[in-house]
Amino acid sequence: MWLALLAFLTLYFGDVLERQRNPNQEVASTLSDEGVLEVQLKRNRLGHYVATGTINGQPVVFLLDTGATGVAVPEALARRLGLPRGRAFLSNTANGAARAYETQLQEVALGAITLSNVRASISPGLQMDEVLLGMSFLKHIEFSQRGNTLTLRQYPGTR
Repeated sequence: MWLALLAFLTLYFGDVLERQRNPNQEVASTLSDEGVLEVQLKRNRLGHYVATGTINGQPVVFLLDTGATGVAVPEALARRLGLPRGRAFLSNTANGAARAYETQLQEVALGAITLSNVRASISPGLQMDEVLLGMSFLKHIEFSQRGNTLTLRQYPGTR
């Protein structure tokens, strides 16, 4: 009985911790009468915006990063997604220069907000599970923050 209780508590609190890390596991979208798609994200307990989305139709977890020039995909995740490695280049990161590889994402989606042919990099030095969702995606989206909510809007003509 104690083992069953311990297993239940582990599963329950594991889910609670995951929801604190990623409070946007199910991203809801709205469509206005003018055709504007809107997604609202909640800030996590560390003050970051983390959300579940897709790359090329496969589920990923995004960490929104307005300081990143492009979308940065950790190497292990890029392999799982089957992303092709392009030309190598040096990327300037918060930790200094790092080798990365160009790639192109056929489709990136966050809720109903979807963009095609998004420039990205495969980053071997990125030791995390999340994809950094940088400005090569975000520059096509209007975003504003109020309190603990980040609102993203995609206008017709940017899809």
